[in-house]
Amino acid sequence: MFPINDDAPTTNGKPFVNYGLIAINIIIFIYEIIITSYFSNKLATIELYSNYGAIPSLVLSGQNLASLFTSMFMHGSIAHLLGNMFFLYVFGDNLEGRFGHYKYLIIYLLWGIIASFAQSIYAVSTGSGNIPAIGASGAISGVLAAYLIFFPKAKIQTIIFAFFITTVRIPALAFIPFWFIMQLIFALIGQSGGIAYLAHVGGFLAGVGTAYFWKFFAHLFNWPFIDSKIHKTSTFQHIQDITVDKDPPPEVIHGNDFLDVIIHLPSIIEVSDIQTKLDTSTNVLSIKIPKLDKTYSVSLQTPENFVLDASSISVINGIIKIRMKRIS
Repeated sequence: MFPINDDAPTTNGKPFVNYGLIAINIIIFIYEIIITSYFSNKLATIELYSNYGAIPSLVLSGQNLASLFTSMFMHGSIAHLLGNMFFLYVFGDNLEGRFGHYKYLIIYLLWGIIASFAQSIYAVSTGSGNIPAIGASGAISGVLAAYLIFFPKAKIQTIIFAFFITTVRIPALAFIPFWFIMQLIFALIGQSGGIAYLAHVGGFLAGVGTAYFWKFFAHLFNWPFIDSKIHKTSTFQHIQDITVDKDPPPEVIHGNDFLDVIIHLPSIIEVSDIQTKLDTSTNVLSIKIPKLDKTYSVSLQTPENFVLDASSISVINGIIKIRMKRIS
């Protein structure tokens, strides 16, 4: 199975950090090819990986810790690179919108470091502590895990290679757990083939923990969920929800020339099911969904030159996005 696209909504403009990570990985791989003559120069290849790969025994002894960063931008083949970059391209942009540009970068690197430590512990325990580990897959495993927590209803456009080649839309709730279970099985049975499955498992568990913490506790520290293109970022401005069930509160995202209200619902609805009204005297946006018997009132606290643009209301997999635009 090979993912090529998804339908989860991206917010907050272009995911330039995710694109930057992909570009850095590609540039470094081109550098690897040049200095190793496409890995045909064995001595140069060994020297490269020894200097910049994460050698488990050295990592656990506190030596060459910089390799924890450099190793996650190196790859051993074009297939290794393309596989990782496609996964990062499909899933990373949504998380950059969720965490914000700079927090996403920090968290991505943190996932890669945790994955390297997990692999190092396993490698040393099995007598492979001197073999360098390289690749972005540990960090990308964290991306997959967090995506699953934040976008479980998303559909992943996937290429299936069997006796034939076809594309299918697979729910994230099926695609990602299946991928993780395969990594876990291969790790438990000692399957290697040059792949650091324990790094995948470690990165994935780190991603799950990070996503759940962010989802339920980040607001306690006044950390906004999204902070790209932001000159003023609000935390949740949820005033009231007259329904009795415990839906996540609306998110209010302030950008340079837009404002988005994001609502996560447990049910799939259509745009035609949503009724919006902005009280310009109080800047309170009323959102009614009669089909679900829900009403939200959200204090926008916006400048007067923002107006509600009903044409920009969208619904994807139960996630409502209502955009307001600056008129001057």
